[in-house]
Amino acid sequence: MNSRSRHALNWTRILVAIPVGLVASLVTLAFREAIVWIDGLLFNGQTDITQAMRIYPWYCWPLIVGCGGLIAGYFLRYATAIEQKQASRSDYLEVINARLDAVPTRTSLFRGLSSLASISSGASIGREGPMVQLSALSGSLMGRWLFKNLALKNSDVVAMAAAAGLSSVYHAPLASAIFVAEIAFGISAMQRLIPLIISSGTAVLTMWSLGYHSAIYPFSHGQFELAPESITLTIAIGLLAGLLGWVMIAMINHSKRLFAPLRSLPLRLGLGGLLVGGLAIGSSQILGNGYEVIVRIMAGDFLLPMLLALLLLKMLATAISVGSSAVGGLFTPALLIGALMGSMMALLAVKAGFPPGNVAVFAAIGMGALLASVSQAPLMAMLMVLEMTLNSSLLFPAMIASVLASMVAYRLHSNSTYAVVGEHFSRSDAKFDFDNGVISQFIVAGASLTPQDSVGKALAVSSLKRERFVYVTDDRGQFLGAVSIHDISHKILDKEITLTSPIGCVIDSDFPTVYAHQTIREGWEAFAQVTLERLPVLNNAEEKKYLGALTKTSLIQQAQDFI
Repeated sequence: MNSRSRHALNWTRILVAIPVGLVASLVTLAFREAIVWIDGLLFNGQTDITQAMRIYPWYCWPLIVGCGGLIAGYFLRYATAIEQKQASRSDYLEVINARLDAVPTRTSLFRGLSSLASISSGASIGREGPMVQLSALSGSLMGRWLFKNLALKNSDVVAMAAAAGLSSVYHAPLASAIFVAEIAFGISAMQRLIPLIISSGTAVLTMWSLGYHSAIYPFSHGQFELAPESITLTIAIGLLAGLLGWVMIAMINHSKRLFAPLRSLPLRLGLGGLLVGGLAIGSSQILGNGYEVIVRIMAGDFLLPMLLALLLLKMLATAISVGSSAVGGLFTPALLIGALMGSMMALLAVKAGFPPGNVAVFAAIGMGALLASVSQAPLMAMLMVLEMTLNSSLLFPAMIASVLASMVAYRLHSNSTYAVVGEHFSRSDAKFDFDNGVISQFIVAGASLTPQDSVGKALAVSSLKRERFVYVTDDRGQFLGAVSIHDISHKILDKEITLTSPIGCVIDSDFPTVYAHQTIREGWEAFAQVTLERLPVLNNAEEKKYLGALTKTSLIQQAQDFI
């Protein structure tokens, strides 16, 4: 195998990405049709859950969502039991991040069934989670069965399939590829990004050829007006989205803690469904993932009080659904909450006498900002809004709002909805500390002798400290050099010196040193030049006062957090 075929970007990956994208799009389509079929059975053919639920009396709604949660809990309990028994990771993001061999088949299927039960009964959860998980599973199976003889890691095939699955859901190939690169890889390196783009693009072409060729939220007619009022409102939306994202994640975490004592997954999801169904009595618009409601918001169907009520109810319903362990995604619920928030802010600006223009534009900006806040993937969020609406005028405001929202959430120490992002942040922080820390942070105490001390004493110190070298300083603590125990042994055997001889006669005055003010990276580079386990640390190049030693182990331990 030549070096080019081993490279991250090669023709093998490009060609594999095409069938992977095709299959992943068909998998998401099959899951979508399964939801339509189940909803058709439950709700006489109606597929919009926010309207379909109305064929039953309001007092039946909690029971319907609760029963769906109960069924979902049984499926999830079985999947969890398999995971614990096999000690495996099911989540496709963890598989990609850890470069594992495969996405577990049975657990992914049972989690998909659990999600199907939750979504079909109206849980406040997104569809993209199970769709992308099953798409990733299809990529994993293709990698193991069809591409096992190719020079390609299975985790890379899983990444292609995951990007394609998300692209099929939102018709946003570039944002989907960026999402996997940002979240799973922790980077957006072009070499690993190109196969994801090709796989995502293939998925969208497949969906178009099957008749699904419109934008998810068609909004090409509205234009963002570049004016002080609209820029100010965009900044305000970005800041508020960061705060709301932090609150939403905190609510989800609190919900998880409240549900945690309830060990039985069927009961936990059943109770969660019951509570969401109860909230739906206030408004059935909070049921499901929120796609239909976003379309209505874009059309301006809701007034300010209703927007506020839906915002609060949807955040609570989503926290309950996710906290009860319902399997699904947070993309569309986050988009809905962002759309509600953006519309509210625009209507408030109108009431305050600062008309910002088309209100629906700011609903779209809010969608991207809140998605960036909860996912900590601002590049993906801004591109997804652009691709979902096919409105190029949203690029600039979406950039501002998404970056601000992401920064606010980050500064509030909010975790991403994707645990793997926390790992990337930890590695990034460790890398920053490594590049900017100084050697003085890692100094350990070390013994030193004077030139008048005997060779025998040097041997004793070496034996006690288990070191090959003993450092030598003068009476003022100035570093003079080091003596090698290996050299001492040879000279004693050759009878050049005795145990009572002073060590001054065997000092190596050119022994390598480092300085306390140098960076950790400079210390790392110093170790790369020698085969030593320790280096003496001096205060500066002028005084050369001996302070202690820097160990190679301490630097390796510091580096392992980001390597």
